[in-house]
Amino acid sequence: MTLPYAEPLTRVELGPRVIPEPPRVGEPGGDPCGLCKWFADFDESEHTPIWSNDEWVLCRATEVTIPGVVWLASRGHHDSFADLPDKLAASYGPVVARIERAILSVGDIARVHVYRWGDGSSHFHIWFFPRPLGMLEARREMLPLWADLLPEAPKAEVAEAEEKIAAAMAAGD
Repeated sequence: MTLPYAEPLTRVELGPRVIPEPPRVGEPGGDPCGLCKWFADFDESEHTPIWSNDEWVLCRATEVTIPGVVWLASRGHHDSFADLPDKLAASYGPVVARIERAILSVGDIARVHVYRWGDGSSHFHIWFFPRPLGMLEARREMLPLWADLLPEAPKAEVAEAEEKIAAAMAAGD
């Protein structure tokens, strides 16, 4: 595990706490939920998801530095695991397992990292980052740091990875 920065790094002090915290996108008082608007206006002929069902949509990421990075969103507006309806929560594990297998089918991937950062939009979404085989610097929590600094992957490679993921997801339907 290696930081993607040269030494010496300098620790900075935390700023003061902000209480109350400002509302996030999709929360009362915040900007409207962009994902809810996107799903309401969703035209699959224009924006084909990688895969979807009645509960979930597997989406393409933009400006990808590692082919195979995708994200999963609930169709309904839920903030976190804490407020997912029981049926949706029960379907989460099997869907995530399918997505992991689909990403692994791309090839040359050592692991699939699954991330949920709760400080962006309040609409439930999960990120999947494939760690390329042999990219040991990016193990554990280092993968998103490296992914943020790498050059954008060639669009043809990203499209090929998405096609393989879509085919693997469709095979499970």
